[in-house]
Amino acid sequence: MNFRIYKYTITLAALGIMSCTKKFDTINTNPDKSTSSRADWLATSIIANSTDGDISDQKAFMQPFMLSKYILWTELQEGYQYNSLGQTGSWGRYNVLRNIDPMLEYAASDPDTYPSYRGLAHFIRAWQFYQLTMQVGDIPYSEALKGKSEGNIKPKYDSQKDVFKGILSELDSANVLFSTGKDFSGDIVYKGSVDKWRRVTNTFELYVLINLYRKTTDADLNVVERFKDIVANRPLMRDYTDNFAITYINSASYCYPWSSTPVQKNQFTIYPMVSTTLIDLLKTYNDRRLFYYAEPAASAINGGLTANNFNAYIGVEPSDAYSSTTSAHSAGIFSDVNKRYVDLYNAEPVSLLSYWDQQFILAEAAVRGWITGTPAQDYYASGIQSSMNFLADHTPETYTHGMAMDDSYINSYPAIVALAGAEDNQVKQIITQKYIAGYLHGTDYNAWYEFRRTGYPEFKLNPNTNLNTPSTEFPVRWKYPQVELNNNGDNYKTAIQSQYGGNDDVTQVMWLLK
Repeated sequence: MNFRIYKYTITLAALGIMSCTKKFDTINTNPDKSTSSRADWLATSIIANSTDGDISDQKAFMQPFMLSKYILWTELQEGYQYNSLGQTGSWGRYNVLRNIDPMLEYAASDPDTYPSYRGLAHFIRAWQFYQLTMQVGDIPYSEALKGKSEGNIKPKYDSQKDVFKGILSELDSANVLFSTGKDFSGDIVYKGSVDKWRRVTNTFELYVLINLYRKTTDADLNVVERFKDIVANRPLMRDYTDNFAITYINSASYCYPWSSTPVQKNQFTIYPMVSTTLIDLLKTYNDRRLFYYAEPAASAINGGLTANNFNAYIGVEPSDAYSSTTSAHSAGIFSDVNKRYVDLYNAEPVSLLSYWDQQFILAEAAVRGWITGTPAQDYYASGIQSSMNFLADHTPETYTHGMAMDDSYINSYPAIVALAGAEDNQVKQIITQKYIAGYLHGTDYNAWYEFRRTGYPEFKLNPNTNLNTPSTEFPVRWKYPQVELNNNGDNYKTAIQSQYGGNDDVTQVMWLLK
């Protein structure tokens, strides 16, 4: 079965916390005011913040998918749909990391599980620092979180290269620690299985390394050799049941984030439209995932088409003028998201990192010549089939519009979109399939980062509607948070000068992308 997130009610007195929403972002654990906390309780909070805390609900759930051109919005003109990243990024991930040291202090009393909690600490640090640096570039890393221990409330910024070196080192350490530790308590993702944590750690390291593909000549990073060693010598995810994901339950605020059920109402379900970016890709090769992802357009059904007809599904171009998209919505000339996402409290687990991501990463590495032995097509086919099997196993037949994917279809489909041509074309095919599989998954902007990294799939840039400045370019980063300018201004200015010539702008290219 899929690994499952069980929502815990954490004793407030024990943790010294206050929380009024389902998200754990507002939890403030102060170990100085608690004499009865435990490592497992703190682990629960840390893991929940790093998983459930990264997946918003209702309208906010859809916003990363607007930036990634899966979804359009018709309530109001949404900035992410039109490439506006807002004013600044968020520094809130540092708050999650403050509970790590207290967790390890409590965990030290048990030598069997202490390595496991240390492994968890390294993984969470790597995860959170990765998300931070991907948004802005250089960040505080080596001196971060030393306000209590060393009184350093104004940490220096580490170069993005050094941050990535640190992330890779932390993941190497996590792999070793999970291999020696015992299963531990407080884990709401994998039920304390160090084997599964070790696998997601190694898959995540592959994910980090593939994002460093421009840096293969850097001897300090040793990207290709690291990648080869992990593939050859470490355990990886085995199938989608190893996904780093959240499974939902039928309880208020704990249902699937887009659902509107008797226990969890969602007033925003009338606003989304599925894009041409996704629908046209699916229709090109008669990919039946279309029938699992979307609803037929009302105008097409009224015109005599049936729900099992590919032509009944109509995407809308995300870069079209807002007035045009609202007109299409009013006329029913669009496809909505599949009703199962609204009707079912457990529509599907939402993955932050998945087995199909891993297989597409391996396929890209094989195409680039980083690994040999297994053909890139085999990894590529496995990624596609994993995505399809996941959908088939989580979608009741009533929501497939008469176009269910059986084993025969799933096994034969990869040959239809087989890798072909030169390296760049094969990478394009792989990223395209990763994009298709990532619909309503990878809420940490995974698909947008892939577009930023590779240019695929090709998002249309419309200068007449693009809210980025200049309107002839896509943004490539967030600005630093205003709170950092206010509280750590000197170090901020130094980092901006060294990276971007003093200009904290959304079109400035970070080290990773050069």
